[in-house]
Amino acid sequence: MWAFFERLLDSSTLSPHGICLLWEPELIWLHVLSDAVIALSYFSIPVALSIFVSKRRDLDFGFIFWAFALFITACGFTHVLSIVTLWVPVYGIEGLIKALTALASIVTAVILWPLVPKLLALPSPAQLRLAEAALAQEGRHRREAEDMLRHAQKMEAIGQLTGGVAHDFNNLLTIISGNIEIAQRSLNFWSEASRDRMTRAIANAASGAQRATTLTQRLLAFARRQPLDPRSINVNQLIGGMSEFFRRTLGENIDLKIVDGAGLWQVEVDPSQMEAAILNLVVNAKDAMSDAVTDETGGKGKLTIETGSAFIDESYSQHNADIAVGHYVQISVSDTGTGMSREVQAKAFDPFFTTKEPGQGTGLGLSQVYGFVKQSGGHVKIYSEPGEGTTIKIYLPRADVVSSAVKESEQPVVGGLGSETILVVEDEADVRAYLVETLRDLNYRVREAAEGAAALALLEAEPFRIDLLLTDIVMPGMNGRQLADALNRRQPELKVLFITGYSRNAVVHQGRLDAGVSLLQKPLTQAMLAAKIRELLDKPIGANGRAAVRS
Repeated sequence: MWAFFERLLDSSTLSPHGICLLWEPELIWLHVLSDAVIALSYFSIPVALSIFVSKRRDLDFGFIFWAFALFITACGFTHVLSIVTLWVPVYGIEGLIKALTALASIVTAVILWPLVPKLLALPSPAQLRLAEAALAQEGRHRREAEDMLRHAQKMEAIGQLTGGVAHDFNNLLTIISGNIEIAQRSLNFWSEASRDRMTRAIANAASGAQRATTLTQRLLAFARRQPLDPRSINVNQLIGGMSEFFRRTLGENIDLKIVDGAGLWQVEVDPSQMEAAILNLVVNAKDAMSDAVTDETGGKGKLTIETGSAFIDESYSQHNADIAVGHYVQISVSDTGTGMSREVQAKAFDPFFTTKEPGQGTGLGLSQVYGFVKQSGGHVKIYSEPGEGTTIKIYLPRADVVSSAVKESEQPVVGGLGSETILVVEDEADVRAYLVETLRDLNYRVREAAEGAAALALLEAEPFRIDLLLTDIVMPGMNGRQLADALNRRQPELKVLFITGYSRNAVVHQGRLDAGVSLLQKPLTQAMLAAKIRELLDKPIGANGRAAVRS
């Protein structure tokens, strides 16, 4: 082996490469300068690669840069030896350098080729820009979703608050309106002058109580705590039946246009609450157009109510998290009023928020619409620009059942037969006192208890037959539904009438009454009690021992 290297490195019998060029100066220096520039360039590349790799420790393929740097360095030495062999025939050393260069090139190629698929999988600058844009868009969507979630949480918190306030307020209204009725019945024993004076005072008090009742119903609607009695209805027929009332409400300065959608689907909603919601939108539109700038057609505002069938797709659902993909009936109420700014739109559904002058509105109209639509499984959206008018769109889920145009007939208001016993269970003492006195005036036998446990104890101590149980739903300890179930085990044919300011899941599930449940909502009047109690007592007993009645 050593002899082989001695012969390889022996250059005594060899001639320099310059002889082949006949020592022509132009050729000699052309080769020298070219090889020198190439060698310097080759030597600079490994320096740049080493600086790059040492600074970027996060590179996944750093070793390939080192292998390439070694290969380039060997290439540089081959060009240096090309200059040397012009004068010194060290062709053996030049051959060894080339062999090392060949080895480095093989190593580099062996490392590089398996990495080609991985390198091709790396994103290009254009792909990175697209990914960055997609991330930015996703960030915007996430922020929008977070804003919607915060708004929904705020509305839910306000709803819980207003629901609780309305429950207690309804108890107070029952006391006020109930005692007013008792006082009215007592007027028969007064003188004519005092009777007239007291009649006017009581009429004013009753009017105030009725206004408070309306306010409470709006609170409950926004809080989504009102019990709904949904029926399959045709929105076109409902709006058509209210058209004349809308025109009288709007007056002569506003033109009303109703556009019925063809082949409109049915919706399952509470008709009375639906009418109230649309009326609220009409009244709001009228107020918005009262101060609007008159147009060239004679200064009249324009209100358009339009219905149609709509399909909510995945894109709209993603941008509006409170509505699912599916088929809906759309109701649009558009006006040519003053419009709303973005700030006003963000607060429009908040309870007690109003842009009207003090005393001109309660700020509960749109919140009632919001609560009713949400409780009905729908969605409501405001589109508005200042000075360009407003469009409010309601989306209600398509119903799968056929509409029924038959309405329940009102029962006559009559008293008892004198032999029927009603057990009254109410934890609010003043409400209970009103109920007991009212029922006795209606010629019923009345037994009373402050709570469910007390009612059961009363029956244990002195068993008696109950023709009807009149009980509040929300009570401390045993609630009204649990009491009714306990008494029904004792007396299977027992009939039950629940009363409540707002009901929880004991009787109302997702805003809908359980089948076979009768419910009256506070505040109560003698006429309401008399009609419903008579209706229940006159109902034949069903197979399950209870009157199958829905309120």
